[in-house]
Amino acid sequence: MKTRICIYARVSTQGQDYQRQLVELREYAERMNYEVVKEFSEKISGAKTIAERQALTDLLDYASINHIDKVLVYECSRISRRAIDFLQVIEQLTQMKVSVYILQNGLETLMADGSVNPIAQLVLGIIGQFNSMERSLIRSRMSSGYKVYRANGGKVGRKEGYRKSEEAMRAQYIKEMSLLRKGISLRNVQSITGTSVNTLRKLREML
Repeated sequence: MKTRICIYARVSTQGQDYQRQLVELREYAERMNYEVVKEFSEKISGAKTIAERQALTDLLDYASINHIDKVLVYECSRISRRAIDFLQVIEQLTQMKVSVYILQNGLETLMADGSVNPIAQLVLGIIGQFNSMERSLIRSRMSSGYKVYRANGGKVGRKEGYRKSEEAMRAQYIKEMSLLRKGISLRNVQSITGTSVNTLRKLREML
């Protein structure tokens, strides 16, 4: 039987394109004679929590109820730039006996016999920490740049009177709306999704 795999690709903004990732991952799967059973892709910041990442959540759900052998990812940061979330995803898939192959690094989390690859786990843990540090540095530089911009009379943030439309809110917070409809408390929904209580209150008013 062919090795059954899923492909996951992500870019951070709507202006970026994940097609190059998909093409290279498909080409690798073809070279290895893998069977691609499903592809997951999304445009969302890697700094978002797992709960906020619809395609990543769908991938984990799919892997939990369908037999797959591997998940192909272009590079580590595509999974997450949050070290804790990156390691959590790897651990979840490892417990399902699903190996993760990182194309750019040539690293695979499980050995051919299904046992954990200790070298890959160690290296990926280090890479995950570096990605998290890089994210912190980017945020620090942005904050510094904003301060200089403000000091020179610039204004940062939404325009006065700006308010996101109800339609946009519903589209962005699908998971939160679903949980609120089930009667789950604001605090519990916040714990699950990471969305602020103030935003959840606005969403509840829209039900």
